[in-house]
Amino acid sequence: MTELAVVVGASGGIGRAMAETLRQGGARVAAVSRRRPDGWPGRDWIPADVLDESSLASAAARLVEAGAPTRIVVASGLLHGPGVAPEKTMRTMSLESLATLFAVNAAGPALVAKHFLPLTPRDRRSIFAVLSARVGSIGDNRLGGWYAYRASKAALNMLIRTLAVEHRRTRPFGICVALHPGTVDTALSAPFQSGVPDGKLLSPGQAAEALLAVIDALGPEANGGFYARDATPLPW
Repeated sequence: MTELAVVVGASGGIGRAMAETLRQGGARVAAVSRRRPDGWPGRDWIPADVLDESSLASAAARLVEAGAPTRIVVASGLLHGPGVAPEKTMRTMSLESLATLFAVNAAGPALVAKHFLPLTPRDRRSIFAVLSARVGSIGDNRLGGWYAYRASKAALNMLIRTLAVEHRRTRPFGICVALHPGTVDTALSAPFQSGVPDGKLLSPGQAAEALLAVIDALGPEANGGFYARDATPLPW
């Protein structure tokens, strides 16, 4: 039976590239996003918003009909937007930006897990992977700044670690991980690419291939872990 893969945030740069790469590899892919990815087949697109729990419940009900997903990737995320920008100093922090980034980067993926993880099979390997960021590592924080983004990704990492513990109780072959994709040439990183060293800025396709290779290689011992795109474990 053809594997069912689910990509949440499939209309974004990395999410779309991962969905395409999975489909080209022969998987059945359900693309989940607020808007349909350009050119994506209608029958394989499920509308949902990670901040609208009722839409996630409806998406989960549709996925039940498609089968048990063995790969679920959450590629949604926010770094900047109207009224939201990385803080260079604590003086620019605001309740609004902190709440917005915590909602999108931490609460949203957690709600996806609440509704989608119970759909995974009990008798074989499955993986639930979220896109985190190295700047969410508390141990690796040497530069400071970017308060809301750093803290929201650190919260996401803790949520994944906690989900991994509970999920393993009913899915002994299930794996939950956080992944750092590096700097990828997408709208999210566009304002911050000027200082990226040569060869370190990946295209969405390159990032997708690297991340999916990590997802495919991780074993049961990886459950609850945090990994870079080359499978190197990252500090919490």
